[in-house]
Amino acid sequence: MLGTAAVAPVALAVAVPKGRIRDAGVCALQMWAYLAAYEMPHDDPEALAQRVHVRYPITIDRILGLGQIPTARLQHTFSTPGRIRHFERVLVFCHWVWFAVPHGTAAYILIRRPERFAGAAARTYAVFDLGAIFYWVIPTAPPWWAAARGHLGELEETPPVRRMMIEYGEEFWGDRWGDLYDVLGGNPLAAMPSLHFATSLMAAHLLSEVGPISGAVGWSYSLTLGLALVYLGEHYAADLLAGGLLAETVRRSAPRLTPTARRAAGLVRRLALLAGNG
Repeated sequence: MLGTAAVAPVALAVAVPKGRIRDAGVCALQMWAYLAAYEMPHDDPEALAQRVHVRYPITIDRILGLGQIPTARLQHTFSTPGRIRHFERVLVFCHWVWFAVPHGTAAYILIRRPERFAGAAARTYAVFDLGAIFYWVIPTAPPWWAAARGHLGELEETPPVRRMMIEYGEEFWGDRWGDLYDVLGGNPLAAMPSLHFATSLMAAHLLSEVGPISGAVGWSYSLTLGLALVYLGEHYAADLLAGGLLAETVRRSAPRLTPTARRAAGLVRRLALLAGNG
């Protein structure tokens, strides 16, 4: 499955003439490959749960939060049990919108600055692919999963950390929520690093290269999403730090890797010429 998914973008680049439609298709197939790699460890949930890492992000976050993980501190300070407040709904929507942000950024650059698209897409999807490797090697539980199993304190009537996205999702979407969550949930034990934050951070950098207004939008969204992920119990602060490190590593490594990428692209172009689609 992974082998087929990995070669599909290259096959499309060879088989279809160069153009925006081909570029969009290559990105879509790249995400198909990523999703396969992302979800596959959870094909056997029991086996994954047996090797999941739970304690180390809690230890890091307790250091960052001066004794209490930031998620619990924020929720205990600002939330009301059994209720989703207006600003919490905004944070939930900020989380949901993320599914369109990395790809929307790539599409925006393809339309506005097509000469920058190849590099922007390469950096964006490199973050996705490298993150998937970590999900295989060190599957890590998010705060809501750890809280529901007693790793963040004694379980009483409610866990010490709420998962507000689920609470509001059931309220907002009603009977449709179960199907939506099944499609988008994928792998609940893929928290380290946070690709939500890493890809939004990369999007902010890429939008800044297009212009100051788009950059301001990108950075505002990225920082709001970071707050949302921690507040809502979706990620530890440690996950965000790792995601930021991943995004910055990819961004700073891109200039050194550009010659190699161009040689690979040249090989694909030669194959396309042989196929009559140069």
